[in-house]
Amino acid sequence: MGGGEDGGSCNLLQVLFEGAVAGGAAGAVVETALYPIDTIKTRLQAARGGGKIQWKGLYAGLGGNIVGVLPASAIFVGVYEPAKRKLLELLPENLSAIAHLTAGAIGGAASSLIRVPTEVVKQRIQMSEFKTAPDAVRLIVAKEGIKGLYAGYGSFLLRDLPFDAIQFCIYEQLQIGYRVAAKRDLKDAENAIIGAFAGAITGALTTPLDVMKTRLMIQGHANQYRGFVDCAQTILREEGAGAFLKGIEPRVLWIGIGGSIFFGVLEKTKSILAQRSSRRNARLKL
Repeated sequence: MGGGEDGGSCNLLQVLFEGAVAGGAAGAVVETALYPIDTIKTRLQAARGGGKIQWKGLYAGLGGNIVGVLPASAIFVGVYEPAKRKLLELLPENLSAIAHLTAGAIGGAASSLIRVPTEVVKQRIQMSEFKTAPDAVRLIVAKEGIKGLYAGYGSFLLRDLPFDAIQFCIYEQLQIGYRVAAKRDLKDAENAIIGAFAGAITGALTTPLDVMKTRLMIQGHANQYRGFVDCAQTILREEGAGAFLKGIEPRVLWIGIGGSIFFGVLEKTKSILAQRSSRRNARLKL
């Protein structure tokens, strides 16, 4: 009995470790490749009325952002993979979508403690308010306190928990359906195409939440909005319903391409780690 529990714990730890490594690698690659599109999206969403956007400094803040994205992505996938495995064991096969949705939300909640400050700093640099991540962190804390790094935390969760849950659920369910239809494991390119599809759909659906999250995060100590509901009401009253779709084109493009790269790198890294683990276990048995 004890041996079985130890084996199960070791397997979960291995899944967590492999997921963390794969997630960190995938997150860093996506962020580096697509950062300029994200910067354009942020500036479009922040522009009020017919305001123009800056086209300079599209890579501003990338280094500091990678420092946050690596651990955040590692935590997300490191929590998602064992949570998914455990939920799939507990739930009947026809409820696998519930397992994927729930695991995605759990992973998003766990990683939010790092993702939110990273996002706040990144977007304030993208808006040319600060030049470097260390300066941004120091000045935000000095002027607004630690809570300044968590500006828009509620709206971030409201956007990202559904986003993470929906994106990973669509991806996993499409994978299952494709695998059943093709009667084989998916190739790298197929994983990437499914990832792009899942990312683009989810990105479009969550754009209104992303607009509000951006406005709340970049407002600083000015406190234009008193919260999520006030932000929504103010945008609707002053700019109209169309403002909630600001930046949808670069967002769908960014997340679609990002989904392709993220899931492609994720699956490839997981495959490489699994192969190494198998070889190591085989050597230990000799």
